[in-house]
Amino acid sequence: MKVLLVKPYNLSDHIQPSLGLGYLASSIRNGHEVEILDCIKKRIKPSDFSEALDRAKPDVVGIQCYTYDLYNIKDMLKVCKKREIKTVLGGPHPSAVPGETMEFFGNDVDYLFQGEAEIGFRNLLDKLSDKSNIDFEEIPGLAWRNNGKVFINDKYFLEDIDSLGMPAWDLISPQEYPEAQHGAFFKKFPIAPIMITRGCPFSCTFCAGKLISGKSLRKRSIRNIINEMETLYHDYGIREFHIIDDNFTLDRAFVKEFLKNLKKLDLDITWAVPNGIRMDTLDDELLELMKETGLYLISLGIESGSDRILGLMKKNITTDKIRRAIGLIKKHNIDIAGFFILGFPGETVEDIKKTIRFSLEFDLIRANFFTYLPFPGTESFNDLKRRGKLEEINFKRFYFMNATFTPDGIDRSALKALQRKAFLRFFLRPRILIKNLMQVKSFRHFKFLLNRFFKWMLVK
Repeated sequence: MKVLLVKPYNLSDHIQPSLGLGYLASSIRNGHEVEILDCIKKRIKPSDFSEALDRAKPDVVGIQCYTYDLYNIKDMLKVCKKREIKTVLGGPHPSAVPGETMEFFGNDVDYLFQGEAEIGFRNLLDKLSDKSNIDFEEIPGLAWRNNGKVFINDKYFLEDIDSLGMPAWDLISPQEYPEAQHGAFFKKFPIAPIMITRGCPFSCTFCAGKLISGKSLRKRSIRNIINEMETLYHDYGIREFHIIDDNFTLDRAFVKEFLKNLKKLDLDITWAVPNGIRMDTLDDELLELMKETGLYLISLGIESGSDRILGLMKKNITTDKIRRAIGLIKKHNIDIAGFFILGFPGETVEDIKKTIRFSLEFDLIRANFFTYLPFPGTESFNDLKRRGKLEEINFKRFYFMNATFTPDGIDRSALKALQRKAFLRFFLRPRILIKNLMQVKSFRHFKFLLNRFFKWMLVK
């Protein structure tokens, strides 16, 4: 089969390689012809997608689907069906609500996968190309139709993730991506994201991570990780790595051993954890090893300055523990970026103001103030759905800067005003403003940052 794997166009200001599509490509390329198309990087909007299909001429199109992609993907699928191309969806949204996703797209989508799809997608392609007599019922994670009825198979999480090999970096070309990746700032360039572990055992009510990769933490072998980093360094010129795991530091002994092996390589690299790490997994020895191997930035999901709201989020952390963790990191002279959520269900204006004050209490180099998004399948989403609070959600505007949802007693304009206030109070402090301006690498990088700032500040 000739397969086109697609990252759809959207308003995201993170332009970075898709590891998910890279792993999928590796899993199928021995038996099928595959190409990866990043529509954000190439600025291919749904209206231009037909030209991409005419060029690639695929038998199957597989599309990565986040909740904010739904309406763009709907248009893309219609273009595919006019050409009688088989269509497959995967990613966070189908993983969270597979039945609803099949219903939303109707007959324009033939198949979707919930959870990790490397094994199942390969099985499906073999089935479609008559290379296998496997039944649809035996394909892990697959949702499909038979006589108009939707069937959904159980998710499958591969224990030996080393067996997946590396993402298809030759199809991704990470060295060609712009200075607009996760975290917005960087020390060295080019940058590549890497995944070291999969799975999340925690129960944060706003997070859908465990719906995609399960609750059990699975680790690659250290040799496997080192081989990938060496390949990216020597073959693609990568000089900075972004570890995008949900729980990179959960197994401290494993991470320390990995970092000792990385240190022996003596590569000229920097690295960061822009997706965040658990604060309660850190100690002095680990932080020292991280610093010695090139770490310069730790992102933390602080989320709120209110212990009451942290409790509702089931973060299993308190503001006092946050203070201690930040103090421990700063002792090692590592920069910290903080993530905060504004407008969580049950939050009041005073809770939000407390969060803004909390963000100013620490020596954070950057902060991002997201408005709460009710991600389908999460505990908070399901609770809002039970209480009839989701009727006015506009999934065409399902972005962190849009205040898609507002808690009782706070309207959208008020929440947006609080978000703007948070950004301005944080970044317009002279010392913070100057520190960030000094980290701008080029005029193109400055233009990206300026565009990102106005996108977040001026969206109506």
